[in-house]
This record gives sequence, structure tokens and C-alpha cells, in this order.
Amino acid sequence: MKFFTSQISYFVSNRNTRTNIKRLIRFILILILMIVVYGVLFHEIMEYEGQRHSWITGFYWTLTTMTTLGFGDITFTSDIGRIFSIVVLGSGVISLLIMLPFTFIEFFYAPWMEAQHRARAPRELPLGTKDHIIITSFDPVTRAFIEKLEQYGHEYVLLVNDLQKALDLYDQGYRVMLGESDDPETYRKMYVQDAAMVVTGGTDMFNTNVAHTVRELSSEVKIISTANSYDSIDILRLAGSDHVLHMGNILGRALSRRTLGQDARVHTVGRFGELVVAEATTYNTPLVGKTLRESRLREDLGINVVGIWERGTFLGSHPDVEIKNYSVLVLAGSVEQLRKYDELFGIYGVSDEPIVIIGAGRVGRATARHLAKRNIQYRIVDKNPDRIREDDEHYVYGDAADLETLKKAGIDEAPSIIITTHADDVNIYLTIYARSLRPNIHIIARSTLERNVNTLHRAGADFVMSYASMGANAIFNIFEENDIVMIAEGLNVFSLKTPSKLTGQTLAECDIRSKTGCNVIAWQVDGKQHINPEPGKPIPENSEIILIGQSEDEQKFIEYYKSGES
Repeated sequence: MKFFTSQISYFVSNRNTRTNIKRLIRFILILILMIVVYGVLFHEIMEYEGQRHSWITGFYWTLTTMTTLGFGDITFTSDIGRIFSIVVLGSGVISLLIMLPFTFIEFFYAPWMEAQHRARAPRELPLGTKDHIIITSFDPVTRAFIEKLEQYGHEYVLLVNDLQKALDLYDQGYRVMLGESDDPETYRKMYVQDAAMVVTGGTDMFNTNVAHTVRELSSEVKIISTANSYDSIDILRLAGSDHVLHMGNILGRALSRRTLGQDARVHTVGRFGELVVAEATTYNTPLVGKTLRESRLREDLGINVVGIWERGTFLGSHPDVEIKNYSVLVLAGSVEQLRKYDELFGIYGVSDEPIVIIGAGRVGRATARHLAKRNIQYRIVDKNPDRIREDDEHYVYGDAADLETLKKAGIDEAPSIIITTHADDVNIYLTIYARSLRPNIHIIARSTLERNVNTLHRAGADFVMSYASMGANAIFNIFEENDIVMIAEGLNVFSLKTPSKLTGQTLAECDIRSKTGCNVIAWQVDGKQHINPEPGKPIPENSEIILIGQSEDEQKFIEYYKSGES
């Protein structure tokens, strides 16, 4: 009803529309006058021929003739009557069958459709709009970011410069506004001075233009830009961007952190203040064959095992879950607690063989740089000669689908393979191929689109990192001035202010894990973290709880938090 009212409001208030309606009414009045005149002449000619008919019959004959229905039940017998019939018929064809439809479409239907389009894709936001996020591009990253905003109940508007695309996005459920991204007037109509943030994720030149245009209108609004090239980072900052995210570097760092298999030591995948979230492979360790209860990791080391990865499937931390040879433990604890774990299990599964990286693009090269920082050997495979450094032994030229190329890169002995190409179908193919060659190799794959994450897991990937989710989380963290640590695709560490009905209760009494699937791994009071609190300790007031959970579990907790249920 609100949408229909907005259409009526625009339709009536538009000056051109009012003019067109007047023209349409004028044409209809002329048409009515023609029918009346023809009706009078009909009677005169019929009287001349000696026929008598009612006035209703006269108008009936006029309309059937003008509309070319021509029933033939009433006819003239004289030549003058037939000439009159020809005149009425001709004028009817021109006025009713040609001019009336054209006039209706031009002066009424087309403006009405325009009103509908403008209501769905307005050129200006409602007066008083504030604290909204302006998004100037639509891609996998911003799509995932919008989903995150909707999950947490934040307002946004998507700027689109093409009407048809704007209408399509509106029909898909997005809030859109039509306008040019390089026009200052567009951002005035979006009330950019009252916005919470502007996010631009197009090309580096596009982002530079947007940042510079927005900064002319507001020196306060926060601007976040993505960069495809390292050389563009400084330029984007000079243009006015407060934060510049190099997505290739962010994803490369995340992929490098997922590299396991060279030893059984813990590998940090995220930090949340003093809390460290890490993973450790159990291959050939004494933990294999034991349940989590039997491992006594929490009792002996104070470490919280928050879950187990098994070939892309995340299992919860149920005490009876069995640890297998290819399991990867997700651990949460302090640096000191994780160091004790390394002292016990870090001596197992040691390997000095290089990691194989497929793809020498931005993400692949960034992954290699971060591996080098950890003193981990690697080999990069790429079939594009422009990306190969011939004087660097780390690079292997060739097609990754070719067995000889992979053997040259060391696939037979490599503990892990990281697949980083931007084409998801290629990554799925190579994942299946690598798993068939080495059933026990550790496979980390990149996914550009979120919908392909499950497919890559089914293909055999142990871990999948989504370009879209990684970027969306990075932007959302800046917006919230908080940290959501993405452990893997669909598994996050996040913090929230403790719901009032949870304060004072112990973790055992709250039973958050069974209600939402999330696991409380710490809480924070006055800036001080309490890592892996005992289940019998009450949650203090004015605290933040830090949880780990899959995306759907996070949503359950947020809904539970909003509803205030205990």
C-alpha cells in the first residue's frame, strides 16, 4: 500500500504528468463532441430518408461505426447517408484506433510506468535519512556485505546508474537509488553528510573518483575503498578514503594461515585481543583415536577445543567426537596455553617439503609472501608466462591440470596445496584432481562466489575461503569498529554486548551452545579478557561475550539476543 501511495504521489505531483493529463482530458472531450455531432447528423439524415430512430440508437450507430464493429442492423439507403457513414468510419479509425491509444500511452500509461519505476528506483532518498551506509557498486563482496548489514539490522542504500539494473536489484529485494556515481548532486540527494559510511568496490579509478567526489561534500563521513593494485592504495587515500582494503592481500594472508601439514604445531588463524584462535593437524599424533573427553586438553592445558574440521565439515566440540588422522582441531586459548600444546605435540608430522600454490595472480602472490614471512617453502604454478619469474626457483611454468607440471612443483611430497585462481569452476576441477592424486594432502581453495563454497568442500577441499565473505567481514569490522574473525567460510569468532538476561548466570545455566550452536570462548570486562572461563562462573554485568560459531549459529544467537529470551 505504501508503494502504491508513493506512485500516486509522484504521479500527481509531477508537473509534466499534470500537463499530460490535461491533454488527455482535452482529447476525450473532443472525441465526445464528435460523437454528439455525429449523433445529431445521424438523426437529420435518417429523417431525410424517412426513417425514425431514438437518440440512443443514434449514438449506438455512431459508436459501432467509429469502432469499425459495423453490425449492419441500421443502414442508410441514400448516397448522402453512405457518404456520412464513410466520414464517420474514417474519423473513427483515426481518432479511436490510432490517436486514442497513442494519446493514452503517451500521456497516461508511460508517465504511470515512469512513476512506478521512480518509486522502485528513486533519484532521491526521503528527507531526514541518516546513519545509513551508501554502497556505490554491486559485486560479490558488497552483496555479502549487504547480507551482513541486514543480519545486524543496519540501513543501507545501493547506488546504481542504470535504470533497468536498478529495477532488477529492487525486484531482488535490495534498496536502490538511481544516480551517477561521479555527480556531487547524487550524493547530496543521498544525504551523504548524514551517512554512517560510504563503501566503494569498483575499479581503482572508479573508487578514486567516488572518494574524491564524496570528500568534496563531507569531510566527516567514513569512506572505505577496495584496491586491486598496491600502487593504488596511496592514491585512494589521497583521494579521501579513510580505509583502503587490498582484497588480494587479505585473502592471500587468510589462505596462508590455513596451511597445515608441515608439522602438528598450532597455526594462528585469528586473534581477538589476547584470545588466540588456532588450528592444529592431528596427523600421526597421540591424539588420534581418542575422543575430546579422553584428550583432556582443557583439563591439562586449559585449551578450549571449540570444534574439529573433517574434510571441510565442521564438527562441534561434543565430548564424544573422535579425533581422526585427518582431523584438524580448532583451538582457543592464550598464547601461553597454545605454547604448552606445541611442547607436547609439535614434534609430530614434521615436513620440510614446499607448499604448492596454484595460480600466480594477486591472491597467489600474496599467499606466497605471507608463507615466506613464516619461513614456509612454496612453489607457485601458473600457465601465464607473464606471471612467471624465470630467475626464481619458487615459480613453475605450466598448466596445473598437467601431471608433469604438478610433479615438478612437488605434488608427490607436498603437505598442502593452495588453489587460488579467480575462476571457481577451475578451482573445483583442480580440487578434485589434487584429491585423486593425493588422498591425504591438505587442500585449501579459494572461492570467488559464496554459492560455490559447498561445491568445493564436496570436491575434496579441506578449507575454503570465500573472497566475498572475507571482504564483507573486513568492511563490516571497520563499520562496527569491532572484530569478526573469519576462521573459515561460515565459521566466525564475534563479540556482542552480553544480553541482560544472561548476566549473572553461569555458562552451564545459560546453555548457549545447545540453544544457538555458538560456543562462549571468553568474555571481556573493562577491557580485560577472561579466556576459556569455567562453566560454573557467572557472566559479569557490563561485559562483552566472545563467541565462535557457524554463520547460521551466529544468526540464531543474534535473534535470541534481540528477542531477549533466556
